[in-house]
Amino acid sequence: MTHPTADSDGLRWQQSMTRSLLGDSMAYHALLDELYGVVGAYLRRMLGDSPFLEDCTQECLETLHRNRHTYDVRRPFRPWFLTLVRHKAIDFMRRDRSRTTSPLEESPAMSAHPTPTPEHGLDAATLLAQLDPMYREAIVLTKLNGYTTAEAAALVGVTGTALRTRVHRGLRELSHLLEQEAAL
Repeated sequence: MTHPTADSDGLRWQQSMTRSLLGDSMAYHALLDELYGVVGAYLRRMLGDSPFLEDCTQECLETLHRNRHTYDVRRPFRPWFLTLVRHKAIDFMRRDRSRTTSPLEESPAMSAHPTPTPEHGLDAATLLAQLDPMYREAIVLTKLNGYTTAEAAALVGVTGTALRTRVHRGLRELSHLLEQEAAL
């Protein structure tokens, strides 16, 4: 048996998603704002205090956005949504596991590519300068200047969801730039 609050949340989310699929963008943004907290709490139970929790949360919401057209409005929203989140979290944990190795397990291939240094022409300012200005602004405000998402969103004049998306996409773009630089 599902908890009564979960039932009412699921019904409210289903109604919001249905309205959003009919073109109500305010319902969709409100739904994403609410689901951001739900996804974060759900993933925290699965991932603990992973440093990649925010990235995984953003990827889950992006997956929801990309796949919202697959939602059948005649069916309950909650199971559909949590299935997307669970699958994305499992993918993320697999990737995270392959990304993290202890220094004792470092492979010879890793030591063949030393960590880039300023002498190699790689620095934070150069990387940040290559980002789209809105991504750069979001990263500088939240990651370098220490503003909360809500504070940074108010400064920039966007919703919290929009700012979190900018940070996530900017960090992903930075990651790609670092990978390209390491390949050189």
